[in-house]
Amino acid sequence: MTTTPPPYGTPEHPRIAVRGEAHHEVDPETARITITVTTRGKDRRHALEDLTRRNNHVLELARTYGQSIEKLETGTFSITPELTKKGRNEQIHAYHGRVHITAVLNDFTALGEFTTTIADLDMTRINGPWWGLRPDSPAHATARRQAVHEAVQRAREYADALGSHLTALLELTDLGAENTTPTTLPTPGATRGRAAYGATAPEPPPTLDLEPQRQTVHAQVNARFLMSPPKLQK
Repeated sequence: MTTTPPPYGTPEHPRIAVRGEAHHEVDPETARITITVTTRGKDRRHALEDLTRRNNHVLELARTYGQSIEKLETGTFSITPELTKKGRNEQIHAYHGRVHITAVLNDFTALGEFTTTIADLDMTRINGPWWGLRPDSPAHATARRQAVHEAVQRAREYADALGSHLTALLELTDLGAENTTPTTLPTPGATRGRAAYGATAPEPPPTLDLEPQRQTVHAQVNARFLMSPPKLQK
């Protein structure tokens, strides 16, 4: 009759607890940039119409890059009145419009050209890129497997040092396998274009050379094993 070992340590079935970790670097899969389109006008309608025109122009430019842009999303939008300095009788000096756009690119060859093209537009600010990995990237699974392998190897080494061997796995706890906080390269910043909308198109800006930054992937696990009785006698 086979006896099932207990889920805790005993002299006959000692328990061993170890941690397995993995750290490795991989190339990024995506680059995220944020675009802020702004406008300023004396009346609300003019500011709104100008902001709509500028926003549509940015979106049209982005769509010309096809599948190189994996995701294109519009975030917050606002039209804010600016009161006169004295602010008497709620007199409005101007209206400020702003809309935020996020673009995620998977083609880093097109990234430099797209970045400088957008940065060259009038009243447009661009920030990024933030390099990253997709949530389902194989790099995460690789790191998790490496962490488990290290935990098993470490437990075996401890057991071997006692003249013992592993007999059962009691528990495996995932402490998280995630990418580090994306690092930002120097950004183009706030840039005004050389010509307003509707003017003769100038020469295209030079393409910015952006070198993808490798991402560090981490994984950690806690593992508990049972092992055979150690040989403690010399």
